[in-house]
Amino acid sequence: MTTHQLLEIAFSSGRAGSGPATWGQRAIWDAVRQLPPADAPRYNIATAAPLDPGLPLPVLLTAVEQLLHLHDSLHTRLLPDGTGGLRQVVDGEGTLGVHLRPTGEHEDPAVLGARQHEELAAQAFDTATQWPVRIGAVTAGGLVRHISLVLSHTAVDGSGMSRLVADLSALCLGSSPEESAELHGPARQPLEEAEFQTSERGLRRDEGARKQFVRKLRLGPPRLFPPAAGQPAARFPNAVLRSPALPRAVERVAARHRVSTGSVLLAATAAMTARLAGSTEAVLNVVVNNRFLPELANVVSVVAGDGLFHLPDATAEFGEVVRRTHAAAIGTYRHAYYDKVALAAEILRLTAEGVRLADRSCVFNDTRELLPATADPGVDRTILSWPVEFEPRPGLTYALDVLRSAEALSLAMTADPAVLPRSAMERFLYGIEELILTEADTDADANTETTTDTTTDAKADTATAAETGPGTAEHA
Repeated sequence: MTTHQLLEIAFSSGRAGSGPATWGQRAIWDAVRQLPPADAPRYNIATAAPLDPGLPLPVLLTAVEQLLHLHDSLHTRLLPDGTGGLRQVVDGEGTLGVHLRPTGEHEDPAVLGARQHEELAAQAFDTATQWPVRIGAVTAGGLVRHISLVLSHTAVDGSGMSRLVADLSALCLGSSPEESAELHGPARQPLEEAEFQTSERGLRRDEGARKQFVRKLRLGPPRLFPPAAGQPAARFPNAVLRSPALPRAVERVAARHRVSTGSVLLAATAAMTARLAGSTEAVLNVVVNNRFLPELANVVSVVAGDGLFHLPDATAEFGEVVRRTHAAAIGTYRHAYYDKVALAAEILRLTAEGVRLADRSCVFNDTRELLPATADPGVDRTILSWPVEFEPRPGLTYALDVLRSAEALSLAMTADPAVLPRSAMERFLYGIEELILTEADTDADANTETTTDTTTDAKADTATAAETGPGTAEHA
């Protein structure tokens, strides 16, 4: 039987201070606060990995302590200020616990590590009293053989987690904190980001982004799907379609139309939304990572935002939908960094004035480049599964996350069954796959596939990358 130990890493001489919360911190803090307590851990950002042949425990502990010095978001707490605002407090010293589990004589470190990771990820954070990071390690033969990293979404988003993993890996391999910082470029700390947001330039960006969001709100249809009939659903089902054929097909369609692969997936989601809603239009709340903005390129905190994507003719020929989606998405991504609290107040005012605003209940989150690959069963055919159910999400029709694994793409969808029953969710997911595969096959039959430079396409993906988080598991 395994025993659990809690080791404490002493942290001192770190940066310290306090100030207003950033737009991202406040947005996630508000979202988590509105969830039922049992559902709050779904907003955690988590990753885990086996370590082979293993890592000496002192090396890991030293690397974690160095990581705390690199990134203030790991030792930042969030506290209400008593006037409706939220403040961030960066602690310059303290201790961080590492949950340590040695393997028993006949225990598999990978199995034990997966179990520990699930336990750690299932616990919510008290961001007022706790640092927003939780670490687990499984040891065997004196070496760490499995590591878990769980963070509150108030501290990082998917892109931030990717940077943390890269930095921790480099530190464990012997790089100094200075070398890691130089390798990835300077990272604006949360207090510095808050300072920018309250500056004249930051206020102009906020005003311009919210203006564009409201403009699209006024153009889109006020409702996509008919209202739910009968009693509200007690649970929201989660469906996951894993398709080994999608990765190559998405790339071929993107190359043919000279767009990003993200635009292909967004276009298929918009098309199926319009079809199932019986509409010609689609409005999607798209999660955007915002890392294409120069000042946010290396930020290790939560800076992802929501962009409103409106496609007036989503039922046109799919190739045309793909091209117009790519053009429309650029504007959506460009205006996704703003004060969400201020936008909510503006929406509330417009609603009170009787202004008809677009449906914002359908969410799209492309996490492929932001989170580590999911576990892959290695099956060479499309599989639809129903792994879990969630507490109801007020105001949500569906949330769709795009996930990657070594050999496939997965579409993870959580929906209100009173609006989209399981049969409709199934049609939705298989419909996305069919649209993309059919377009890819048409391309092959006509022998018109372009030879677009993959580097060019990668740049297009970077410029229009949309994020997710929670895992980002926050949606599906």
